[in-house]
Amino acid sequence: MTEFRTLDAADVKGKRVLVRVDLNVPTKDGKVTDDTRIRAVLPTITEISKKGGKVILLAHFGRPKGERVKEMSLAPVVAPLEQLLGHAVAFADDCIGNDAATAIARMSNGDVLLLENTRFHKGEEKNDPIFVSALAELGDLYVDDAFSAAHRAHASTEGIAHILPAYAGRSMQAELEALSRALTAPKRPVISVVGGAKVSSKIDLLQNLVTKVDALVIGGGMANTFLNAEGYNVGASLCEKDLAETARTILIKAEEANCAIILPVDATVAWRFEANAPNQNYSVEAIPADGMILDVGPQSIERIRAAIDDAATLVWNGPLGAFELAPFDKGTVAAARHAAERTKAGTLLSVAGGGDTVAALNQAGVADDFTYVSTAGGAFLEWLEGKALPGVEVLKRK
Repeated sequence: MTEFRTLDAADVKGKRVLVRVDLNVPTKDGKVTDDTRIRAVLPTITEISKKGGKVILLAHFGRPKGERVKEMSLAPVVAPLEQLLGHAVAFADDCIGNDAATAIARMSNGDVLLLENTRFHKGEEKNDPIFVSALAELGDLYVDDAFSAAHRAHASTEGIAHILPAYAGRSMQAELEALSRALTAPKRPVISVVGGAKVSSKIDLLQNLVTKVDALVIGGGMANTFLNAEGYNVGASLCEKDLAETARTILIKAEEANCAIILPVDATVAWRFEANAPNQNYSVEAIPADGMILDVGPQSIERIRAAIDDAATLVWNGPLGAFELAPFDKGTVAAARHAAERTKAGTLLSVAGGGDTVAALNQAGVADDFTYVSTAGGAFLEWLEGKALPGVEVLKRK
């Protein structure tokens, strides 16, 4: 992490430390239903508090579009945050102005305060200089621990870092270190597994990865588009036939970069898109005209396992089939468990991310066995696409 400023370089004792966190957690009836994102920021909050800093938390919740929406208040997050932190957490009814300033003035060293939803102000998403200044007035230092929001150049994720001394929190640091080890300076050979429904949503990702990795496994509905581009009949499967030329361009680019593309050689086909629908395995040369490809077949699974065995580093984004419907999760689960075994054996560095990917790894029971699993969605994807993330760039050492 020599490229970025981290908490190691920050003197927080007695300082007002504005900490950008991701508390955009799922709720039901005003109760938090998944505390994963809260748990992720506990190390940073605890460290600053124990070192005598005044921890002032900035976060957004939902998309209130610059309006005060009662259902999008961060107030319900206070109780679970207190419970997990084992420390009292105060709450301010706004993130700027008198309410915030008064609450901060009451703080002692080591205290924790959560400010109200930054997106209640239009200036947040516009990165408005006046709003940025209003936030910056409340702190002496800025710590960003929300990688998942780092692809947005908003006031609390990017603008404020131009005014206050800025540092990466421990969760942000862990994410940047993991991604650097996976793509920036990886141990080779590097393999990437990319799945999901549509090529159209991952064109930039595929074009970047073929120049970075030694082998690329393409699965899910995306694979059908590539198979179609190579002249295979994919029957009634999900397929973006209008992107055949794009797919061929990516295949040519991969060949030029000496990146091996691994497409399915067989598939599990069903005639209804539903759990436990009757199904059968077919070679990709023999897909029935009325059948739908819903998963990779057994031969393809073995090819993917073998490719993972040849690799030292794995980057995974997206499932290989319709994993949410049994038994069409078989390919994703088998490949994920094999990668987990290699990781536990110490022979593979494995990094995965994206909402469906995390869900698939949890379903396979191996999320804890990968080297690193990112809960960031858009930010993780944009990093893989090779794009500069505004919230990361501002943390670089000058």
